[in-house]
Amino acid sequence: MRRAVIAASLALGLSVPVGAQQDAPVVQISHVTGKPVPRFETLRYAAVNGRTGPSEDHSITWRYERRGLPVLILKESRNWAFVRDPDGDEVWVHRRTLEEGDTAWVKSSTELRAAGNMTARAIAEIEIGVLVRRGDCIDRYCEVEAGGSRGWVLEAELWGVGLEYQPD
Repeated sequence: MRRAVIAASLALGLSVPVGAQQDAPVVQISHVTGKPVPRFETLRYAAVNGRTGPSEDHSITWRYERRGLPVLILKESRNWAFVRDPDGDEVWVHRRTLEEGDTAWVKSSTELRAAGNMTARAIAEIEIGVLVRRGDCIDRYCEVEAGGSRGWVLEAELWGVGLEYQPD
């Protein structure tokens, strides 16, 4: 039996990276939005500029061309958010370019399984960089939909899930 291969068809972004990836800070509640930081949101538009600072006076270092791409918000101001992308690059984007979303980015080629366990039948192979629509995550597996197929993948294989705010 042949399995489908679900492949990424769009580039992640262009230009020069800003800096090296750092560990995510402790979760706090933003005084700007009242939401937890860090948290995942997604790019609202097919073209989003990433800048070196929180204003249009700062230079553009990335141009993301991937609507729905999840980014990790590390800090925010009234109009701007400092985000980390799946490659670990960090830039400022205007807050109007972000939205809550239900997509995740596949970090490495993985198998889509019929159930949330390693022994479940493989339905398809999902390649690195594919955006999947995510559902619930249970016992280290997340239900996802990609390329017309629905199934389960290990949560560790996805960027855009796994930050659950736990108040002190």
